[in-house]
Amino acid sequence: MSQKNNLVRNASFLMIAAMISKVIGLLYKSPLSSIVGNMGMGYISLAQNAYMILLMIASFSIPQAVSKLISERVALRDYKNAQKIFRGAMIYAAAVGGVVALICLFGARFIIPSNQPNAVLALQILSPTIFLSGILGVYRGYFQAYRNMLPTSVSQILEQIFNAAVSLLAAWLFIRYLSDGTDGQTAKWGAAGSTVGTTAGVVIALLFMLLVYGLNRRGIRARVKGDRSHREMSYGQILKLMILIVSPIILSAFIYNVNGYVNGVLYSEILGRQGADADALSMMYAEYATYFMSIINIPLTLSSAAPTSMIPEISALYAVKDMKETRRRIDQTVQLSMFISIPCAVGLATLSQPIVSFLFGGTNGVAGRLLTLGSFTILLNGMSNISNGVLQGIGKPKIPMITAAAALVVDVVAVVLLLLFTDLGIYSLLVAMIIYAVVVCVLNDIAMKKYLKYKNPWKNAYLNPILASVPMCAVAGLVYYGLYRLIHSNAVCLVLAIFLAALTYLLVYLLLEGPSKMSRMPGGRYLVKFLGKSSGRK
Repeated sequence: MSQKNNLVRNASFLMIAAMISKVIGLLYKSPLSSIVGNMGMGYISLAQNAYMILLMIASFSIPQAVSKLISERVALRDYKNAQKIFRGAMIYAAAVGGVVALICLFGARFIIPSNQPNAVLALQILSPTIFLSGILGVYRGYFQAYRNMLPTSVSQILEQIFNAAVSLLAAWLFIRYLSDGTDGQTAKWGAAGSTVGTTAGVVIALLFMLLVYGLNRRGIRARVKGDRSHREMSYGQILKLMILIVSPIILSAFIYNVNGYVNGVLYSEILGRQGADADALSMMYAEYATYFMSIINIPLTLSSAAPTSMIPEISALYAVKDMKETRRRIDQTVQLSMFISIPCAVGLATLSQPIVSFLFGGTNGVAGRLLTLGSFTILLNGMSNISNGVLQGIGKPKIPMITAAAALVVDVVAVVLLLLFTDLGIYSLLVAMIIYAVVVCVLNDIAMKKYLKYKNPWKNAYLNPILASVPMCAVAGLVYYGLYRLIHSNAVCLVLAIFLAALTYLLVYLLLEGPSKMSRMPGGRYLVKFLGKSSGRK
């Protein structure tokens, strides 16, 4: 396969893996809640939230850092230092992950709120996962640097499958054999058992990556042995490079996550002081944070596959000063992201209420309205993910951190003003979310123009997906609401509407783009061949 198609191929692998993982993640939550109960799910959430923060510190940015550093060396045929960076990254991940894992194990009681002691055990069980995730991240970043996304994709699917299966089994076993049958103990041991699944998933994924690495070891050694023209870097130099790249990425992610937390606190505190009922506020916030955001994050996960696969490509091209090809790859990434993001945004807006009702039966309808109004944030967040990836890839990781900090300040000011001086309520958080994404996009775009002289390909990337989404929207609405009048089955109508709408989008997009351009999209070659054979039979 040509280099031109590498990005699409790699992004396709990651998208498929992301979709499968998200579906599995959604499906197993329902039986898990039946096993551990609402209280147990609360303990799981507390433990998982703390775990994610610790994981962010220990290993969140390791795959990106390793991918960038090694891809730069590979582009220069410096295989000796590429392998040394791999070993240095392993030492870094083991050291940092080990320290954070110990903090998690022995400090869990101080991390979890003092009034929720039953969640402590669940967090402690997650502590080895923090250490193992860092090692796993190094292996994933290593293969991503060589533009091979298949091992990462397969490992992600395996991780999620074993996570779901072991979580359900361990939760049931812990409750049956360790709990005394009281509600509190059932919830405690159920939550603890479910977190065993997270560890099991990471262990399986790591074993798979070790197997893949072992199968490629002979070729790796041959490349390193054949490189006699480069002087080896010291581990001190590698550590310095790792910290310089990792730290800004961690801080950027931390700011983004803190943003959601701060908005939630401001919403509760400001409206609470204005006399709003605490339970009502909690229910409304669940509509936004639990229902709306859970749905929005699915297409965002898909569209983020393109930036992930782009980082080693951009890093390698920038390392050899090929600016023209660098800009072309960015254009390709934007086009790929919009090919997915635009129809997802339009489709979610069109079928917002049926989708929310299907996934979350307890909704009061606010999440559906939030989805209708806020679905286009998928486009904004997709673009911010791409621009963050580009700036990280060209060695400017501090810029996304600075833009995230600036966006956070604007976001907080907007939330406070909206909550104090308008009646928007929970919709204030949606407006602030939009403002945050716009600020990041604008500031990152300015930086990309400065360092790459880059111009966003508005016509090529946006026009045809928008035009193809118009008939798709019509088909989705007509099929769902027309069929619902006849059979009154939300699930059946929704599945048929989504299938026919997606088919309509692909057909119209193919007509607009033409077979040659469509073949560069994920699965495009197979779709073009299939449609060609179908028309030939007629």
